[in-house]
Amino acid sequence: MENKIVFLCGARDFHAMDWYKSAKEEVKSHEVVLLTDLIQGEGFKKIIDDTDKVYELLILDKFLFKKQSKIGHIWRNLLKLMVLPIQVKKLKNFAKQYPNSKFHAHSMYYLWLGWLAKVDFVGTPQGSDILLKPNRSKFYRNLADKSMNAAKAITVDSENMKKGVKEISGVNAHIIQNGIDLKSIKEKVDTFQNQKRETVLSIRGFTALYRIEDLVTARNHAKNFYPISFIYPFAEQQYEEVVKLNENDKKIGRVDRNTMYDILSKTLLVVSIPYSDSSPRSVYESIFCGAAVAITYNAYYDILPSCMKKRIILIDLEKGNWFEDAIEEAKEITSQTYQPSDEALDMFDQRRSFKKVYELLIK
Repeated sequence: MENKIVFLCGARDFHAMDWYKSAKEEVKSHEVVLLTDLIQGEGFKKIIDDTDKVYELLILDKFLFKKQSKIGHIWRNLLKLMVLPIQVKKLKNFAKQYPNSKFHAHSMYYLWLGWLAKVDFVGTPQGSDILLKPNRSKFYRNLADKSMNAAKAITVDSENMKKGVKEISGVNAHIIQNGIDLKSIKEKVDTFQNQKRETVLSIRGFTALYRIEDLVTARNHAKNFYPISFIYPFAEQQYEEVVKLNENDKKIGRVDRNTMYDILSKTLLVVSIPYSDSSPRSVYESIFCGAAVAITYNAYYDILPSCMKKRIILIDLEKGNWFEDAIEEAKEITSQTYQPSDEALDMFDQRRSFKKVYELLIK
């Protein structure tokens, strides 16, 4: 098929890949394909399969470190800048071969590619692309400005990000949640509905930003001991060595979406306490899977439907017994099955979300 919707992204990015999977199911007028520079590398498991239509830029996997680390992260970003002219040329060649393609660029680097290759694209930057990195580098901020102005539309998942995009580039971004695979979640929740929820779970990165050490310390001070399981898409090796876990804790690491929903459907309490947050999809997934979620206050909480707020426990880390109080509140919350409202479904069903993006792509 000549008419293509092209996901310009890393093929190991769960968020981008979920968008892609939704698009494959929903879109009939275009062939939905991937164009990528990353498939595996750094210990990431391959999440594309034989059913996916994948086109390649210069694949960087073999040039990366074997495991994730701070140094490896710096090297990857440096490498991507070094090969930028090559990737732009490859993208131009692809666009020339398939001139009717519509591109959806996920994360700022791929917005840069779209801008420099002068293709027709919608851009979806990540939270740190807007809220953190432009404040650290004028060079980055300038490229972000130019690439977002080159896009036919920008989508973000929070009011904070929309304000950030406006401040950097003057562009009025569209707020569209990244979306969640609610169909798969319902199947998991139905499967485990009679199983007692006992797991306490940390579901964010294993780095200082996410205050894992604070969580472990609070648990250790609780009267009753609760082992904690840790799912994390990325980790800093040095920080892992600093945080002293109990032998009964479980470091699960990075898992596929299906396995994560299995775990969440059996979880009592999810803890998500980073220093700052924009619109944490894993928090929303936890709620739809029926768990209670302990968070520190962030602005995203204010825009959530009331049915989701009722599953959230706002905690004060200065309060010494916050962990055991959250456990008791989670038991009460999870005694009731979560029933999403129409408002929650409209905000977070990824099929509904992608339909909104699709309208922007085909304009």
